Amino acid sequence: QVQLVESGGGLVQAGGSLRLSCAASMRPFSAYVMVWFRQAPGKEREFVAGISGSGATTIYADSVKGRFTISRDNANNMVYVQMNSLKPEDSAVYYCASDGRPYVHALLTTTKDYNYWGQGTQVTVSS
Repeated sequence: QVQLVESGGGLVQAGGSLRLSCAASMRPFSAYVMVWFRQAPGKEREFVAGISGSGATTIYADSVKGRFTISRDNANNMVYVQMNSLKPEDSAVYYCASDGRPYVHALLTTTKDYNYWGQGTQVTVSS
């Protein structure tokens, strides 16, 4: 059973940094693509970043490229997103997600591609 638990959200001033964590239950964890999405009030959930099972390949939304870094620790079943130079428009609930299918390597960027979601963690960036 796939379980995902995010942590690390909070309130930060514009220009600041946060690191979000996601603990995952799947094994072997390295077999699973992992992604981060976010959803702001009144907006659709949008893709933020994705990482291949090995960690060798990463992709980012244009809005966060150069500011956010996704990474993973396969030994500890963790995926992270380091968020730097935060802006008020980054405020949202952040979710990690998995499609639950091992050894499927495509890094997809729409919500319909992912079946399993964490509960989310709130990030608020003040101006």
